[in-house]
Order: sequence, then structure tokens, then C-alpha cells
Amino acid sequence: MIVLGIESSCDETAAAIVNDKREILGDCVLTQLEHKIYGGVVPEIAARAHLDHIEDILEETFKQAGLRPQDVDAVAAAAGPGLIGGVVVGVMAAKALCLALNKPFIAVNHLEGHALAARLTSEVNYPYLLLLVSGGHCQILIVKGSGDFERLGTTIDDAAGEAFDKVAKMLNLGYPGGPMIEKMAELGDENRFVLPRPLQNSGDCNLSFSGLKTAVRKIIESYAADGSIEHTILSKQDTADVCASFQKAVTESLLYKLKKAIFIFRSKYPQGRDLVVAGGVAANTYLRGRLQQLAETEGLIFSAPPIRLCTDNGVMIAWAGMERALKGMYNDLDFKPRPRWPLDENAPKAAGAGGVKA
Repeated sequence: MIVLGIESSCDETAAAIVNDKREILGDCVLTQLEHKIYGGVVPEIAARAHLDHIEDILEETFKQAGLRPQDVDAVAAAAGPGLIGGVVVGVMAAKALCLALNKPFIAVNHLEGHALAARLTSEVNYPYLLLLVSGGHCQILIVKGSGDFERLGTTIDDAAGEAFDKVAKMLNLGYPGGPMIEKMAELGDENRFVLPRPLQNSGDCNLSFSGLKTAVRKIIESYAADGSIEHTILSKQDTADVCASFQKAVTESLLYKLKKAIFIFRSKYPQGRDLVVAGGVAANTYLRGRLQQLAETEGLIFSAPPIRLCTDNGVMIAWAGMERALKGMYNDLDFKPRPRWPLDENAPKAAGAGGVKA
């Protein structure tokens, strides 16, 4: 079986083709650089850029794969959550192909794409424990199957990736902030600044990064004569130390809650053996290293997608679509894109035999 996947939920216009042998036949991603001057993604600009580039991205993907559109067995698209203008572009492109080619349509939850990506590149078996960390989402989940998730914890305010971006903006490091902070942190002393580990006494697996972000802001402001962050001038070493201390605080906050989640996971699923990290922040090598250590200590197998498949891409959507296609989980063409779509919420009813199929 061959599945085409389309991703357009934020600022990457992407498409990919995979087969049921876990081979990536074509993979094309265009990252929109026009948002850098704004320090974040502008939804209207993103939607127009997706519309401008989606046709070329699809054409290049089929060229890489050496296939024609009629050669695919199904078309999947990220149908939410995300910036609704961009989501609509990808979903409508997928539906148009399905209608023209008489192929089945698969609506994929963007977060499920991240959640299942490691199963394409590693031997990860259900059920497994997942840390999903990205710019807009931060959750700890038990993944029991395609469309079957149990949420153990989530952020009650900022996502980890969002906190990275905001701290980077405070330090004038540019956008996106995660890679810049990681690069600077390599030069810094992670023990120089004492930062909080929020919600450690909450008794649950929930996370919070808003207070941590505020603590960093206060440190930066302390270097300004008038206490204004706009007039702060940090040396390169000071900046590196702030980055290293912040990165360590975020990582240890995640690890602390993961230890609680591992206990719950094992009590419910003694046969579970895998700890997986996914999402854009999963590209952070410091975090990956600490998670590897945690997994070894806890007797679990650690897995993560290749770094290039951590950020938004079409491969993860194509693979999530493949897992659904192999179970006959198709959707009708009247499926409505969703700006919000919690992973642990029951998925919209699949069309099954009633969907548009080849």
C-alpha cells in the first residue's frame, strides 16, 4: 500500500509518500521564512503561503517518488489541530485529489502524526509512553493504538516549545528560538542561575512553564540599569548561561513528571517497554540525551524520530495515514478541518466502507 500525506497546519508546507514496507518514497518540505521578521507565525501570511506552494510541493514529492498521483492508494492530510487557514489548504488539496482519482481520504490529527512517527523508523510496539513536546503542545500520553490515546498530563499554560521561543525573543536570539537556545546553551553554565521547577508538588503529571519563563525574564531585567528588558545588554557568556540554565530547568521539569507517568504506565501496562519523545522540541539533543538516561535507569527502550522528522513534515502524516488505512479507517469528504482536536478525544467516526474508495 502507498499513502500520500499532506501537512500544512503551521508554517511548513509539506508532502510525503510512504509505503507499508516503512519506506519513504518522496519527502518535500518548505519552511516559510517570511515569519522571521515578526518573531512568530502570522496565520494569514501562513495560509496564503500554503496556497501558493502546495501545488509545487506535491509535484516535487511525486517526482522524488517516481510515481503518478493515480499510483497512491489513499491520501491523508493533517486536518487539525493548527492554524485553520493553513489546515484548510492541505485538507482541500487532499480532498480534490481523492475526488479526482477516486481514492479514499484520511483525516489525520496532526498530533497523532508526531505521536506515531517513531513507529516508522524504530521498532516501537503498542502500548508505549509518549512525551509530546512542540511549540504549541506539551503532553504525556499512553499510546495504545492509532486513534487510541490516554492522556496522563498536559501543560496548564505555555507549551515547552512556546517557552523556548519566548525566552529566545527576550534574549534577542531570533526565531525559531529552540535551536538558538540549544546552540547558546552549549557554551553556558547550566548551574549558574537557579530557576524554578513548576508543579513538582502537584501530585499529578501536569506541566507548567509560564512561571519559569517569568523567572528568566526577571534575571534578564536585573542586568538593566532601569530594570527594563528593552534596555538590557547581556554579554555573550551571560546569555549562554541563561540559555543553559533555562534548558536544564525545562528538561528536569519534564523528567520529573515523566517519572510519575512511568509509574502509572507500568501499573496499567506491565508489558509496555517503550518511552518515546516526539514533536519539534524532541529535536533538542540535550533533552534526548537526558531522556535516554532516564529510560536506561527505568529499564525502558528509548526511541525518537530522526531529528528531521521531529519538526512538522509530510512523512509523519503519511505514516499516520498508513496506520489508519491498514485498519480501514477512512473519512468522508465532508470532514471538517478542526483548529482544536485533543488527541485523547474520540476521533470523528471514520467512513469505513462508506468513504470514497478506489
